[in-house]
Amino acid sequence: MVNRLMLLDTASLYFRAFYGLPDTIRRADGTPVNAVRGLLDMIARLTTDYGATHLVACWDDDWRPQWRVDLIPTYKAHRVAEVVAGAADVEVVPDGLSAQIPLIRHVLGLAGIAVVGVPEHEADDVVGTYASHAGLPVDVVTGDRDLFQLVDDDRRVRVIYTARGMRNLEVLTDAVVVEKYRVLPQQYADYATLRGDASDGLPGVAGIGEKTAAALLLEHGTLDGLLMAAADPGGGVSASVRSKLAAAAGYLKVAPAVVNVVRNLELPSLEEAGAELQTVTGEAREELDRLATEWNLGGSVRRLLQALDRLG
Repeated sequence: MVNRLMLLDTASLYFRAFYGLPDTIRRADGTPVNAVRGLLDMIARLTTDYGATHLVACWDDDWRPQWRVDLIPTYKAHRVAEVVAGAADVEVVPDGLSAQIPLIRHVLGLAGIAVVGVPEHEADDVVGTYASHAGLPVDVVTGDRDLFQLVDDDRRVRVIYTARGMRNLEVLTDAVVVEKYRVLPQQYADYATLRGDASDGLPGVAGIGEKTAAALLLEHGTLDGLLMAAADPGGGVSASVRSKLAAAAGYLKVAPAVVNVVRNLELPSLEEAGAELQTVTGEAREELDRLATEWNLGGSVRRLLQALDRLG
């Protein structure tokens, strides 16, 4: 079996599981377990269908890092439930999902699935670092477009995009990104910077939408190249576009640091993290079987264990 690393944008997946399954799926005391069951089924199917031998559940130790907020105050501002001085702000998370997150961590641990997060960084940054340095084929699983910037045929990095549901997964390669957005994956962060992204509170450049952003990057290559051309009267940038870029100069100066994922975090190696998937045995398997009954996890635990059993 060829080694292949799968990196989960974990929060993206358990949010999707929570909203994709009815919250009437509960344990006897009324605690919902739909996100737990949905996430386990996702992992079982994804690792099997895509032949993962290594897996890291990348975690948001800080879902809205202050250093990104300092650069763009609107960054994810619409998702803040409570501002906490000197600590991570509290994200808007449904009570029914919050109650399940500790169990998700516990079950992943029992199943031997590596969970890696870094203080003051998002899961995207953990994904970005592992994907950039793994040295083996990588599948990034996410429902967010931010990580399209990591797609790289030469490095054998793909994105498995879950936005349309598990029945309509989309595998993004260089060619797919180009077909969808008319930019190369390595241009995607610049494209998102210009276009903006309301879901992350990124304003973009007023008056520059997807088509214009793609056309400008096709002509000038990078955001830096575009800005250099705009500063040159003979650079081939229209007066209208120059005016729009000038009006957004402050934003464009800081946005790339926010939009580009970090690729150089100090992380445990795959071996140190325990990323290699293995059959679950002994007390851990017994505990998972017990939790499956006690927490009404249905066949989700069984399907996850079967997926891991294929690895011997």
